[in-house]
Amino acid sequence: MKKTFKSVFETYDWNTIQAKIYQTQADRVEQALANTKRNLDDFIALISPAAQPYLEQMAQISHNLTKKRFGKTIQMYAPMYLSNECQNICTYCGFSFDNKLKRRTLTATEITQETVVLKEMGFDHVLLVTGEANYTVNIDYFLKAIAQIKPDFSNISVEVQPLSETEYQQLHDAGVYSVLVYQETYHRDVYKQYHPKGKKSNFDFRLETPDRIGTAGIHKIGLGVLLGLEDWRTDSFFNALHLDYLQRTYWQSKFSVSFPRLRPAEGIIEPNFIMDDRDLTQLICAYRLWNEDLELSISTRENERFRDNIIPIGVTSMSAGSKTNPGGYAVDPQSLEQFETSDERPANIIAQIIATKGYEPVWKDWDNSYN
Repeated sequence: MKKTFKSVFETYDWNTIQAKIYQTQADRVEQALANTKRNLDDFIALISPAAQPYLEQMAQISHNLTKKRFGKTIQMYAPMYLSNECQNICTYCGFSFDNKLKRRTLTATEITQETVVLKEMGFDHVLLVTGEANYTVNIDYFLKAIAQIKPDFSNISVEVQPLSETEYQQLHDAGVYSVLVYQETYHRDVYKQYHPKGKKSNFDFRLETPDRIGTAGIHKIGLGVLLGLEDWRTDSFFNALHLDYLQRTYWQSKFSVSFPRLRPAEGIIEPNFIMDDRDLTQLICAYRLWNEDLELSISTRENERFRDNIIPIGVTSMSAGSKTNPGGYAVDPQSLEQFETSDERPANIIAQIIATKGYEPVWKDWDNSYN
């Protein structure tokens, strides 16, 4: 049987890692900041409460590392929600099966309508998103949608239910550049509480999904945790552990991290753990100091002020003008959202703000003709 991240994950204990994070002292933080090559132990120090007084120093180092590796550019992208149908019960999600609200899956004609609007807004990078409803939004549906929009977008990413290795290979062959999959929380015991029913309740199947993506040869793999379900520091360590394993195992692929904080949505729970803006800034800086090559993404979940201020600190991509409901751009603006967006400014305004910060908003940096 092929080795997966599960074999690494099972050698770590949540409580032990959590204690190590919270017992970190200032001298260990200073050592991590002084290092030029940083490991996971340094990452622990940088996400610890002891690192909070060093946030300005972390932000400056993060800025310099990001500028050296990525230049002064911010990649622009938009999500296109194809369906809010879902067979899972997830206590934090507006798409949860037990929310008895109108469901919708876009037809080919409706996908075209959404595409036209996104192109008019200037986007060339699109992220296709669906709920997890295997009978309706499955690999056949994804392949048809990808084939339909491929002439219009130079870069297509997907965020859908975990698939088989063969199905990820089909996505790769169809021209998908990136696949995003979030473990939500790495705390195995409470994962079941958040996902009581549906295929998503299988913790191990989801945990091993990035291995299947990597084996299929997808160009970029995106990870993240839903910040607010559990202690963000401990969850983020396990996310970094996962990335460390993946980068060593699937070294041909690129990797990205997203930072979704729990946002209001139909029928969801309140966050168990509050993460304020200063905490999120610390986490973004910690990832950059630990790993110069990671792409770091901020969505419209975050408020205007935070997104404006984080531009020079370490992020490399931002969504803009996002709609989190199927057909939200043109077809059906009132359909069920997955979550409320916070930054509702149009994409052209976001691009102007990026430019005023001295950065270049990049609408296109990849073309399938080069593939």
